[in-house]
Amino acid sequence: MKKGLTILLMTILVWFVGKNVFAVGSEGQPVKTKDRVEVIYFHGKQRCVTCEAIEKQTKEVVGKQFGSRLKQGRVVLRVIDFSDRKNRNIAKKYRVSWSSLFIVSHKNGQETVENLTEFAFANARTSPEKFKAGVAAAINRALK
Repeated sequence: MKKGLTILLMTILVWFVGKNVFAVGSEGQPVKTKDRVEVIYFHGKQRCVTCEAIEKQTKEVVGKQFGSRLKQGRVVLRVIDFSDRKNRNIAKKYRVSWSSLFIVSHKNGQETVENLTEFAFANARTSPEKFKAGVAAAINRALK
């Protein structure tokens, strides 16, 4: 009986992995791969004032303007230390080697990436309102 249950559970697990129903987030938690928009901010151990401003302003705009969608899982915010070995694969996937900001749309199994890194470094610290408006606009585009 136990052996049969174990085989059944393993079959279901293999099916889920094969169907790509779950992916692993930056902290190892499963993230459902349903249609969603991910706001991904990568940083290293050494961080400048602008890097810290990008994270702070990004969290603020996502929390304030997309709070309900955040709770629904339609918008996901991920802050990832690319210098941490456990995040090596995702950093490699997005070709990250320094602080970077991406808006990633997942729709019908397709991934679309908008790189906001240059915009972020140009505006997060010196023009925070422009930065927030730009990030919000990119998220709204990705949600459509």
